[in-house]
Amino acid sequence: MTNTPAAAPLLIACALGIERLALRSGDRGGADGPVTVLRTGMGPLAADRAVTRALAGPALSEAAVLATGFCAGLAPGMHPGDLVVAEETRDARGGTPCVGTELLVKELVRAVPGRTVHTGPLTGSDHVVRGPERSDLLATGAIAVDMESAATLHSAVRAGARPVAAVRVVVDAPEHELVRIGTVRGGISAFRVLRAVLPAFFEWHRSLLLPRR
Repeated sequence: MTNTPAAAPLLIACALGIERLALRSGDRGGADGPVTVLRTGMGPLAADRAVTRALAGPALSEAAVLATGFCAGLAPGMHPGDLVVAEETRDARGGTPCVGTELLVKELVRAVPGRTVHTGPLTGSDHVVRGPERSDLLATGAIAVDMESAATLHSAVRAGARPVAAVRVVVDAPEHELVRIGTVRGGISAFRVLRAVLPAFFEWHRSLLLPRR
């Protein structure tokens, strides 16, 4: 009789309490193996510290890492509730390639039918991006920006070889700029979209073949 190795854990990292609430209230029935939802706090430094600390423990040392939450879209025509699947995340330290993006796109389309899914580079920032700065970032080839994904994935691969990915929900776009993040608590659909995407994350995790020691 052959013993099947235990599935490696999945670490889902987000920054805000409202993001964690959405993820924790979603359908977790499809998880294959342990799943941890980590609230890192806002900004790249907070994300770096929180992810590094989490992965240093034996329970998550081999975890796959997925960064998620809200983001600002950079391209014209993006709308709140659209999804962004990063092909890579970027910051001043360079780029971190993402794994399994095609599968994520397919599963997100299934999980939230009718929502537009964009793919491309996701860039990092240490502040909320406003106005003309969007155009400057779009000119680099990035399609969206947030403050934590690049730091999260950089910290994850620095701690050891592992699959990483980033999926973000657009709350702020060129034609739909937010005045303040609290507006998310209003009628914007991003919260409901984020709550609905967990099955796609679990399918991504299930597809991974992580090396076991």
